[in-house]
Amino acid sequence: MPAQKWLSGLQEFLQKLDESDGEFPELTLSSLITQIKAGGSTAPGAGGAEEKMNIPDVLPILPLRGVVVYPNTAVPLTVGQPRSIRLVDDVVGGDKLVGLVAAINPEQETPGPNELYRVGTIATVHRLLRAPDGTVRLLVQGMDRFRLGDFVQEEPYLKAHILRAPESDEKSIETDALARNARDQFQQITQMIPSFPEELANSILSLEDPLQTVYTIANFQRIELKDAQEILEIDSVYDKLKKLIGLLVREAEVLTIGQKIQNEARGEIEKVQRDYFLREQMKAIQRELGERDEQAVEIEEFRKKIEEAKMPEEADTQAKRELDRLSRLPTAAAEYGVIRTYLDTLVSLPWSTGTKDNLDIAHARAVLNQDHYGLDDVKDRILEFLAIRKLRLDRINDKKEESTDMIRREREGVILCFVGPPGVGKTSLGQSIARAMGRKFIRASLGGIRDEAEIRGHRRTYIGAMPGRILQSLRRIGSKNPVFMLDEVDKLTNDFHGDPSSALLEVLDPEQNSEFRDNYLEVAYDLSQVFFIATANILDYIPGPLRDRMEMIYLSGYTETEKMAIARGYLIPRQIRENSLRKNEVSFNDESLKMIIRQYTREAGVRNLERKIGAVCRKVGTHIAEGRAKKYRINPKLVESFLDTPIFLGPEELNKRTSIPGVVPGLAWTSFGGDILLVEATAMPGGRGFQITGSVGNVMQESARAALSYVRSRSGSFGISHEYFDKHDIHMHIPAGSQPKDGPSAGVAMATSLVSLITGRKVSPQVGMTGEITLRGQVLPIGGVKEKVLAAHRSGLGTVILPDQNQKDLDDVPDEIRKSMKFVFAGSVEDVIDAALEKTKVKKKKHTGKPSKPAARKAKKNVKPKNSSR
Repeated sequence: MPAQKWLSGLQEFLQKLDESDGEFPELTLSSLITQIKAGGSTAPGAGGAEEKMNIPDVLPILPLRGVVVYPNTAVPLTVGQPRSIRLVDDVVGGDKLVGLVAAINPEQETPGPNELYRVGTIATVHRLLRAPDGTVRLLVQGMDRFRLGDFVQEEPYLKAHILRAPESDEKSIETDALARNARDQFQQITQMIPSFPEELANSILSLEDPLQTVYTIANFQRIELKDAQEILEIDSVYDKLKKLIGLLVREAEVLTIGQKIQNEARGEIEKVQRDYFLREQMKAIQRELGERDEQAVEIEEFRKKIEEAKMPEEADTQAKRELDRLSRLPTAAAEYGVIRTYLDTLVSLPWSTGTKDNLDIAHARAVLNQDHYGLDDVKDRILEFLAIRKLRLDRINDKKEESTDMIRREREGVILCFVGPPGVGKTSLGQSIARAMGRKFIRASLGGIRDEAEIRGHRRTYIGAMPGRILQSLRRIGSKNPVFMLDEVDKLTNDFHGDPSSALLEVLDPEQNSEFRDNYLEVAYDLSQVFFIATANILDYIPGPLRDRMEMIYLSGYTETEKMAIARGYLIPRQIRENSLRKNEVSFNDESLKMIIRQYTREAGVRNLERKIGAVCRKVGTHIAEGRAKKYRINPKLVESFLDTPIFLGPEELNKRTSIPGVVPGLAWTSFGGDILLVEATAMPGGRGFQITGSVGNVMQESARAALSYVRSRSGSFGISHEYFDKHDIHMHIPAGSQPKDGPSAGVAMATSLVSLITGRKVSPQVGMTGEITLRGQVLPIGGVKEKVLAAHRSGLGTVILPDQNQKDLDDVPDEIRKSMKFVFAGSVEDVIDAALEKTKVKKKKHTGKPSKPAARKAKKNVKPKNSSR
């Protein structure tokens, strides 16, 4: 057991013993130390008594909990169990011999025979003291080892046969060396324990007998029960010493580390106390010299900044209250830094600092046209805002009727949402708006944000708390009325931290954002003068309540003409500058730009177009740096040389794929703009089987089944035998299978593909189609008409078949596209098939079985939209 525990228990026992009328000779701590030096019994005059004493074969066994008693050691014990007290009474009344065995589980109060270790120590009871609490305290002296035999008694206490097991005490230089090493290690440990008595340590260090050294050090050293029992059970003194030295080395390392930690902690405390003392001395010196200390100077600076910030009444009151708290705190207090950071945030926000709007409409129009080509809807909306604001300021002094609405105030801010595919200029348009209005521009990306605290901020009770991104951005830009772009608002996520899109409801609500409350700030901040612009690729991913608070402006893809104008006006000059070229060193003709647009960058925006132009400019720069040429005029041949093989093939490839019956080009809408979607169908011998593949969703699968049901129900009118479906399986496939596809607008293409497959009629060249169908053959309207028409134009299609009810949507299509393409408006699937499939010249018997004369139908004429002349 540890030396401190052994000494405290022994001293308490001896003190109680001196106070009682014991019948045994006097025993003191000095006599115990003397006996340790002598390496013998603690009983006066009992040296070698264990050899002369007759040890019986059967001894009462006293189970020990959490302690091991070694031979030649004196240990104070406390006995509290009734059966153990009975055992002690009988032993004291007899030969005073008892067998001490440690219990395997120290937590068990009454261990049985099978719950004890098999090796113990024969001991004699030297002193006994009955405490007032009913326990018995005794001092025992270990004599010799023994091994347990069979138990002869379990009640009222344990008795067992014992077999004495003396240690093999071989004398050798190695054993003496190990004993000396153990004593040295123990001396190192005692030097790190100030409470260890020096006299006791010296007496242990003076031991010479190796066995006595092992047991004495193990008795005083902190050792786990398992290791202590192992030392007792080892027969060889040499092995006992090796085991003990290993435990002593580990204990010395633990104490060394603990001492190091304690010294470091003491050093930190002393440093803090020293700093505090010096700081107080400095304050006293400054007071004597009539100077103010740093804290007073800082408080005064904050007070001045609060006055200059011109905060609202609520924020001003809060700032002054926190400043008073700060002035009463010592600078070393943990809360001092928290309050100081809070005040610094308050005074650095732009409460009254803003920029004056440039309300010159002509200037704004010129700036917007200079920065962006097209995008008339967005430009008109910005000019409307400036015009209304100009009128409001011009007529602010005019007499007008006072509003009777006591709830809704006059709104000043604008909240727009630009929705469109990537690369159409949503983000750069925000910068252009700020330049046109003369306002500062700030952008915050919301993509991937999942914690509402990113918007509202953290409460000050948390370590490292800070305001949300809204106020952080305003603090950084230093203006209360910037153009604030919330980028990628459709890519917000949510989890157990909260829903950031819900936190944006207050920010983007003109009725509420005049009193936006950040969790960190705890006071209202006016966001009503901020020009908020959100951007998104897909509108469906924005929650309904948030979508309802914003004015949607849709930005579709660019036409080929617009892309060429953007390339010449913006992209080519920028790439020439970025690649350190001169204007006369590289130029692009129209054919080269058209080739890049059509065969290398089939996209809605111009982002990839700029990359390809940049790649060409880098090739030119490399050749000029190598001295291979001085300038280049880029033509289609050089484009293919610089950019390798074209990525997208021209209309010829599409016509080649649709030259087989059963292959029909459909039109699809994606978040990146429109696209061409081929629908393929094939038949094989079987019976009524039908499957559709190509990573299609549930809605598209239902459209395919509806198309099949319609074709079967009208097979006679198409010249198809009813027996055809009983003898064939049909497989429909949508290529690009790795990309998920869904939606009902491919219904007309699926129905046309089935009729084309079964009748053998190919689709007419350069024809695309879109529309939802019903089981009765009606063609229903669809969305994304502009994007789909632009995709058809990019792919070289000349004719587009649309639902009859989508005629009005062609108003959004640019005039140049409407004039260069034909549009067929269909009210039924029959109209689509008549316009899309090639006319039958002769009757075919291959697929119809029994010939059936098709009903003559008059195809709807190819028509131009009514407003195509605009």
